[in-house]
Amino acid sequence: MRTQRFYTPFLVASALVVAAIAPGNGLAQTSVSASVYGAFSGTTTGNGTEQSPANQAGGLLEVRHISNPILGFEGTYSFNRANQTYTSAPGGCPAFGCSISTESVAANAHEVTADWVPSVHIANLRPFGVLGVGLLLDVPSNSQATVTTTSPCSVTCPGAPATTTSISSTSSSTKPVYVYGAGLDWGLLPHIGLRLQYRGNLYSAPNVTKLFSSTSTFTHTAEPMVGIYFRL
Repeated sequence: MRTQRFYTPFLVASALVVAAIAPGNGLAQTSVSASVYGAFSGTTTGNGTEQSPANQAGGLLEVRHISNPILGFEGTYSFNRANQTYTSAPGGCPAFGCSISTESVAANAHEVTADWVPSVHIANLRPFGVLGVGLLLDVPSNSQATVTTTSPCSVTCPGAPATTTSISSTSSSTKPVYVYGAGLDWGLLPHIGLRLQYRGNLYSAPNVTKLFSSTSTFTHTAEPMVGIYFRL
């Protein structure tokens, strides 16, 4: 009798796990979706450089297959403008200041990821999580960018600080990216629904200029987004 009492909860739990991972549970879903988002990144500092990405808008394409609450996977491609501004941040300046150089590089960001998507299905709602890895490719729009240098005048010379311009070469940057997030699919019609989600990207700051060193620090981009999915 005691043995039976011990095994009954174990058997019930085992049955629930098997039911959850069984392919024929009626909850499988394959979908494609298109979303728009805002990309919001923070400033990083390192190696004598301050790097400031511009906040931009972008688009995301997803192909997702969910077999059950545990087994869900997707492949994604996203694109957004990813302009970068580099500013020299020297230390130990004299009393009258240091020469400061600034370069703004117009660039595009392409991101490809493979993600694990756990989810649950409740009526016409499907909350889900996102955890994945991929590659982030930053490509400058031009092969060169303008550098502005401001040189302060010493305390013994007259006049305002001098400003000069020059040209610097640009370069593409490819970095691994780690993705996390969560969202909600809201079914509106039998095969069409609304997808609301938040995705966060963690990656090393890109270096798209040959004049400045990258800050070589991890940075974060927040991407709140809204889109439409089509269930196949």
